[in-house]
Amino acid sequence: DRLLSVDRSVSCASCHLQENAFSDPRPFSEGVNNGVGDRNAMAIINLAFDEDFFWDGRRHSLVAQAHDPVVHPLEMANDWEEVESRLRDHVRYPRMFYEAFGNLDIDSNQVTQAIAAFETTLISTSSPFDAYFYEGSMNALDSAALRGFDLFFGEAECIHCHAGPLLTDQTFKSNGLDSEVTDPGLGAVTGLDADLGKFKVPTLRNIAQSAPYMHDGRFATLMEVVQHYDSGVHADAPNLDPDMVIYSEGLGLSASQKADLVAFMESFSDPVFLTNPAFSRP
Repeated sequence: DRLLSVDRSVSCASCHLQENAFSDPRPFSEGVNNGVGDRNAMAIINLAFDEDFFWDGRRHSLVAQAHDPVVHPLEMANDWEEVESRLRDHVRYPRMFYEAFGNLDIDSNQVTQAIAAFETTLISTSSPFDAYFYEGSMNALDSAALRGFDLFFGEAECIHCHAGPLLTDQTFKSNGLDSEVTDPGLGAVTGLDADLGKFKVPTLRNIAQSAPYMHDGRFATLMEVVQHYDSGVHADAPNLDPDMVIYSEGLGLSASQKADLVAFMESFSDPVFLTNPAFSRP
């Protein structure tokens, strides 16, 4: 609902589009008053199973995460007292909040709980990869994706960071993007030099729909992401994660191997999730 923003022009869905895996196809999202953020809006997928939020992990619950965009000067630039007043005066929300919480005193905690409750329903588990890997449907992946499967779990070693049903290990890592820290990432939250340049490892679910990639949206395509690891990450990047050392001299993949790896990552796309009317605008 755009009434969350100070000028009623921006909603959560303005920067988290369903067809883009609830991420933003722009490198940096635009808020009210032409405000532009400095990080790419992360996809909202399977967050019910996560504990740390934002690229820098500064919030540790979905409820806490939902609080920030409303008051952020580059996003909604509002204050919670105004939001609460608008909701209490709304034709529908008082009854809905009463049914959910049992009182008419709408406050920011209830609002963020409601947003978080919706976000926990955004579960994606119906991709061709799931059909093949978890359900045993041998025809779910084509030959290119199957070759990419072998690369993902083998030579390309993607599995070290993008493992398990969530396709992320949920940690924070420096993946050798730059030789110098251009964004402190987790380090700004913890205050530790050892965390400078570390960012949340994103899920690969619906990754083909959630471009651009990395915290700053620097890569427009999955092929560019593969090229980053194949050509060699910055070995001198501060706090380079041990899992990244294998990429420091490049992988030496052939053009066809890189295409196969992209084909496999495209198998993480979940058409049910991307088109589910329960997740669409009411």
